[in-house]
Amino acid sequence: MPQAIHDFHAHIYYDAATRPDAEAVRAELAAQFPQVLLGRWHDAPIGPHTRGMFQAAFAPSLFAAVVPWLMLHRRGLAVLVHPETGRETSDHTIHAAWLGEILPLRLEALDPDPAA
Repeated sequence: MPQAIHDFHAHIYYDAATRPDAEAVRAELAAQFPQVLLGRWHDAPIGPHTRGMFQAAFAPSLFAAVVPWLMLHRRGLAVLVHPETGRETSDHTIHAAWLGEILPLRLEALDPDPAA
């Protein structure tokens, strides 16, 4: 039985050199999609993420608009898009999609998936 998708997260990755690009993507994303919830800046790796990033959370109804927009406006930044189903490991791996560079993740920082 498929898991219900509660929402989606897009993690937009950057480093010191690409922070201005990330700031521009963030500002443009907020202007284009005011219903997207933007998370805090994380200039250092946090959780499973191995590069600085900020998160954008959005409802499943926005997927068809937000993801194509990110494809065309990510300014060369790596982006991880994944569903939120309550299965952290699967959501960040087998159910995820990458735009641009695929970065390593620290999977040990994620809660293991509950038994099926």
